[in-house]
Amino acid sequence: MSPDRRALVIGEALVDAVRRADGSRDEHPGGSPANVALGLARLGRRADLLTWLGHDADGDLVRRHLEASGVRVLRGDRAPVRTPVATAHLDAAGVATYEFDLEWDLPSTWDEDDDAPLVVHTGSIATVLAPGGEKVARLLESRRPTSTLTYDPNLRPALMGEPADVRPVVERLVGLADVVKVSDEDLAWLQPGVAPAEIAEAWSRSGPALVVVTHGGEGAFAVTSAGARLSVAAPRVTVADTVGAGDSFMGGLIDGLWEADLLGADRRAALHDVDAATVRDVLERCARIAAITVSRPGANPPRRHELDSAPLTGDTKGVGA
Repeated sequence: MSPDRRALVIGEALVDAVRRADGSRDEHPGGSPANVALGLARLGRRADLLTWLGHDADGDLVRRHLEASGVRVLRGDRAPVRTPVATAHLDAAGVATYEFDLEWDLPSTWDEDDDAPLVVHTGSIATVLAPGGEKVARLLESRRPTSTLTYDPNLRPALMGEPADVRPVVERLVGLADVVKVSDEDLAWLQPGVAPAEIAEAWSRSGPALVVVTHGGEGAFAVTSAGARLSVAAPRVTVADTVGAGDSFMGGLIDGLWEADLLGADRRAALHDVDAATVRDVLERCARIAAITVSRPGANPPRRHELDSAPLTGDTKGVGA
């Protein structure tokens, strides 16, 4: 389990306001990178989150939620006036679309420990929205000599503008990253009319050792820089909603590569040489983690002991975006 090593997750943490098709509503902590940190901590990993939370009731709610599962929320020298809010509108099938009321930046200094993280993860709003997006990219560049870099674009069209403006940002980060996870929906928005496999192949030639594309309930496929091409099916599960499914898949991907001793700058060559059987094992576990998440409401990723005990049966497949 490498308890002495840690993951650093950089990105937004916020309050998710859920509005359902039947008119019901509730609010709970969320944010894609925060959900990844939560998933890692629940899988037993030491996870730090560098984010941008207000010193208000919403910020306190988010901190308590993350810290209750073992995430360390790093404290910075600056903070926003209020904690960001995202509203998820769920359709009758439980599929979410989002709108946002937020700003994104990074503090100038924060209370991170001196030991280099084994892995640094980022994605979504934090990598695109100014002024923080450019700071995230520079921070990733500075951490590459000591850490594996992982990236999930997790694009939010309602917030990010036009695909032509976002694509250079995404491709820059793909080139920096060792591992990329992306949904087919993200790729369809980013490069309409281009097959996901074609984009994944191109990305794998630009730097990453592993590019994973998720296809919702149809499963996921991976392309490695070593030449492996493989796919995995999604477990069958009755979907409660898809909130946080892709984030739990991403957390599972980091955890699985951690378990396989493939994280850390000194393991970069080994990651590039990873065999297909190892990747398949990791992805099948990711799919199970995501399926457990979609089987219950909200961004509620499983703990390690649940992976072997939670039943997955139903009429609908679910891996998540």
